[in-house]
Formats: sequence, structure tokens, C-alpha cells
Amino acid sequence: MKHYATEAVAFDTASGDTHYLAPLALELFQLFRECPGLSREDAKRLLAQHHALEPRSLDAQIDETLDGLHRIGLLNEIASSPSG
Repeated sequence: MKHYATEAVAFDTASGDTHYLAPLALELFQLFRECPGLSREDAKRLLAQHHALEPRSLDAQIDETLDGLHRIGLLNEIASSPSG
């Protein structure tokens, strides 16, 4: 992965694909790498606190971004809640 300030580019050696990670995608990728087992709800709460926003204001963006990171193979499936 190559980092550029708040963005990154990831190269998948298996497929040969290159993926651009926008700031939110990079932040989520790093958060889940640092905190394995974190739920989607916990990630939403942490990011909302970090950005001084209401937790619900980022829900759709975070869900879409996490689904995209999973789809391209950068993150494993992420539980919706701590109980799975």
C-alpha cells in the first residue's frame, strides 16, 4: 500500500488490480487493522467521535465503504454488532 497524506493506493498482487482508497476508506482500513474484531457499530461510533459528528450521520457512507473494502479483499467480513 502506498500512502499519500489522507489517501492511499493498494495493489493486489493476486489479481493485478490497483485500488484507490479515499480518506474514509483509508481511515476504516487502518481502524480495523489496529482493532481486529471491531464491529461496524463500534467503528461508526469511533469515527463519529473523531470527526465530532452524530453517529448516524456517517452510517450509510461507512456501510458502503466497508462493503467495498470487503469486496476488493482488503478487509474480512465485519460483524454488524459485537455479537455478530
